Amino acid sequence: MLDRITIIPGMCGGKPTIRGIRIRVADVPEMLTGGMTATEILADFPYLEAEDINACLHFAAAQAKGTWRPIPAVV
Repeated sequence: MLDRITIIPGMCGGKPTIRGIRIRVADVPEMLTGGMTATEILADFPYLEAEDINACLHFAAAQAKGTWRPIPAVV
């Protein structure tokens, strides 16, 4: 699941992104807590997949639990 999360130096300030797309992982939970549904996010960003949203939530949960380990950067 977390293999969808990438860190690419120079992209989005080196923050974790989804599959190397210029959408930060943090953007998805922010959209959800802002009131958007997963269906609305997928409609607004057609290059995202439902699994990407799940990966972002998994990532957020791992960070909250302190179990997330940095992912190697894609160079």
